[in-house]
Amino acid sequence: MPKHPFKGRREDARLLTGRGRYTADHQFQGQAAACFLRADRAHASIIRIGIDAARRQPGVIDIVTGDDVIATGWKGPPSMSFFKGVGGSSLRVPFRSALARGRVRFVGEPVALVVAETEHQAQDATELIEIEYEDLPVVVEAADGISTDSVRLHPDLPDNLAFDYEYGDRQSTDPGFEQAAHIVRVSLRAQRIAGNPMEPKSCIAHYDAAKYAYEVCMPTQGISDIKATLSQITGLPVENFTIRSMDVGGGFGIRNEIYPEFLAVMLAAKRTGRVVKWLGTRSETMSGDHHARAADLRGELALDAHGKFLALRVEWLVNLGAYCSSAGPLINTVAAPTSSAMSLYDVPALYGRHRLVFTNTTPTTAYRGAGRPNVAYLWERLVEEAALATGINSVQLRQRNFLRKRMFPLKTPTGSTYDSADPAQLLTTALRESDWEGFAKRRRMAKKRGQLRGIGLALFLEPSGGLGKEQVELRVETDGKIAMFSNAGPSGQGHETVFPALVADVLGVPEERIELRYNDNSISKFAGTGSFGSRSLISHGAGCATAAREIVQKGLKLAASQFEVSSGDVVFDNGRYRVVGTDLSVTMEALIKKVQGDSSHPLDTNVTIDLATAFPSGAHVAEVEIDPDTGAVRIVNYIAADDCGRIFSHKLVEGQLLGGMMQGIGQAFCEHIAYDPETGQILSGTFMD
Repeated sequence: MPKHPFKGRREDARLLTGRGRYTADHQFQGQAAACFLRADRAHASIIRIGIDAARRQPGVIDIVTGDDVIATGWKGPPSMSFFKGVGGSSLRVPFRSALARGRVRFVGEPVALVVAETEHQAQDATELIEIEYEDLPVVVEAADGISTDSVRLHPDLPDNLAFDYEYGDRQSTDPGFEQAAHIVRVSLRAQRIAGNPMEPKSCIAHYDAAKYAYEVCMPTQGISDIKATLSQITGLPVENFTIRSMDVGGGFGIRNEIYPEFLAVMLAAKRTGRVVKWLGTRSETMSGDHHARAADLRGELALDAHGKFLALRVEWLVNLGAYCSSAGPLINTVAAPTSSAMSLYDVPALYGRHRLVFTNTTPTTAYRGAGRPNVAYLWERLVEEAALATGINSVQLRQRNFLRKRMFPLKTPTGSTYDSADPAQLLTTALRESDWEGFAKRRRMAKKRGQLRGIGLALFLEPSGGLGKEQVELRVETDGKIAMFSNAGPSGQGHETVFPALVADVLGVPEERIELRYNDNSISKFAGTGSFGSRSLISHGAGCATAAREIVQKGLKLAASQFEVSSGDVVFDNGRYRVVGTDLSVTMEALIKKVQGDSSHPLDTNVTIDLATAFPSGAHVAEVEIDPDTGAVRIVNYIAADDCGRIFSHKLVEGQLLGGMMQGIGQAFCEHIAYDPETGQILSGTFMD
């Protein structure tokens, strides 16, 4: 636990007084404005693009089309695909141009970019571009996409199946199903939703022709991955990209991508020699930002006569959209489903098969939970169905089958190692705090008022953190303050508050003397990535703490030199070095000011750590009332018991939990990005829809 009481988030004063700096707030002298023309149909061949009338409009500087993009030789945005599928197959990643060429594949796909002196001039010219299309058959649902007579979205691929992935052992599940006294089956739909951050997708680009270098402003969850991806696409060195991303108005996973629009704006900046600024609209965000979920889930669970789980089989049919996003294939296969397949239940055998399918819809990617909510959704519905089939109370059924605390660390059938959990304590806490036993009485009272009342329970496990390495640097500035450099790219989590406080706890210095410098382009390339996958504290935070402890060790030698004693005679406690058995001491803050180096401070530290994966878990209870006359729903109680590991800031963790709950409630109650099955037109492209 931190020694410093929570005094509010350090960044709040800036953000609440209008001093935040988002992409739209970056201004450059002589900047031009950009506007995209987007596909108004889901699937069609592009016969002709007429831009002459648009070019003649006042203020128009340039018009960029797919032909111009192809001429650059740039590659398409990559997709994480280091894993193998059925029979050793690989993920099929079709080329995706920054601007559609030859064919459009979903409503909202960028087709042309107009650059003009003002935003209104760019918009007016966009409306004058003439496109002749030849409509093609449309595929909206994944199930239709894999049918043998379905139209192929990508002519260079044999069919619309992007990836066929399996995990576990099918044969190991056979005995369980053969011996089962009960087999329950569930089919569910995790509907398509939009991440929809408050800050729309936007981009500002400048090209330095003399240095072959780009400066790009964009909302992102960490600049290191962005630089690496831009280098892979363009063939330029990573050092040729400067990414400006100070404040980001929400990420949720969908801001960790290179979108085609970014590449088109960069190309426009190179062609025109001007700074080009594009600010996306809310409708562009809802239709063009990568969506989430969009999976049909099927599961079957085998139980013996006493209600013990014997085997589990699951099948996902995932609507990948028209192209592979960066994270979409990963989070629907390896990252979440495989690592958390058994959830918190002791099931001896399991097997899963996931098929990812191309359709004429917006691509899908990671979003709040990134695949893990689907795992919990399917598991908990299976448990409820099993309770009905066996006649065993659903709470008791969970108690008979959840993992015991003594079983951890646990090697799962799919190869993950759960570090720790206490499902019994989680369930007991949730039931007690929700007064589960008193529900029957509350339901009778609600019935007298003409209301329907229901209660639900769910357990979950969420793989967090990640493998690889993370690099952090702590540097003493000339004024004695400590600057922290990290790949952490915050989008509302409170990094500017938490990370300095964490280091302050280790060093015993005022946290006001420590400042986080995230997404800083003055530092060389760091190992590691940005902020996603519930990894910030376990990766960036662990790196900060490790670097701070190394400073303490360096300080032992410096303090010993000051006191002319052996470093073995010096101890550090609560921010102060002391010589054992004497009254000699010096604070860390004073030591920092006393010692100096030639070009750098002797306490400057740069560390690279190996990362670990953690498996936090929880038990939630929701109680609702429904008015049968109007259908209006009211949440009358919601209890969340979460095992979050070591809590550094209860206030910020609570905020994260509340945010996740609200986004989950949104999906459960009302959120749905829907498409017309015949035309592929988006039916819910506004908040009102």
